[in-house]
Amino acid sequence: MEYGFVDCHCHISAREFEKAGVKTLVAVTEEVGEFDRVLQLQECYPDLVAPCLGLHPLQEGGQRSVNPQDLDAALPLFYKHRERLVAIGEIGLDFTPWCAPSQRDREDETSVFIKQLSVAKELQLPVNVHSRSAARVTIETLREQGISRALLHNFAGKPSVALEGVQAGFLFSFPPAVCRNHQRDKLIQQIPLEHICLETDSPALGLDKHERNEPCNIALCCRHIADVKGLSPRTVQMVTAQNALRLFPKVKTHM
Repeated sequence: MEYGFVDCHCHISAREFEKAGVKTLVAVTEEVGEFDRVLQLQECYPDLVAPCLGLHPLQEGGQRSVNPQDLDAALPLFYKHRERLVAIGEIGLDFTPWCAPSQRDREDETSVFIKQLSVAKELQLPVNVHSRSAARVTIETLREQGISRALLHNFAGKPSVALEGVQAGFLFSFPPAVCRNHQRDKLIQQIPLEHICLETDSPALGLDKHERNEPCNIALCCRHIADVKGLSPRTVQMVTAQNALRLFPKVKTHM
């Protein structure tokens, strides 16, 4: 079987992905106002866009932590569109001090995260997870809530924490930003390839932090992971695509 790239976590979608060799785009949301846009894109590109709906731990462009009231508008839409969704996401925790300065912020984020995990379990969907400055508690929460299918995107925790996630069956994805330096090489080395996926997180987390990330850059993270692991880019492309399809079984693709 011929495998193309699977971008497991992205915030934009258009024909430029197909030109970059991306066969499937797992499109996540951050706020409820984005839900319709992602669903519309899936209608336009049904063989390319695989929609996820979710509330990011930071809202209003990162100005505040999510709170339980934000779920009021989102929850009915999860159920309304359950048949179209391939996952719940982007959800998770962000304990960066300047983003979630108070204990109340962290409690609100955790409450909303757990509620969305509950929805994912009820709908039998995997989750697409954010874990900035909260790697250990995010993985602990996933395990405590009985989650078995999760992608921890742009993971930057310690290798020992990642391996706890590996033991739980979770997958980890890395964007082109990992090519900027070697800070996460040890992490990538220790996570088995069978637990790794590719992402661009476009338009953020590109090779140059000051430039818009583009779909074609998915090949950069593929090549970097291959170099770190001493494998061919073709092997990494194929295995990560297989991993993605295992994690997101509802993905429609012509691979």
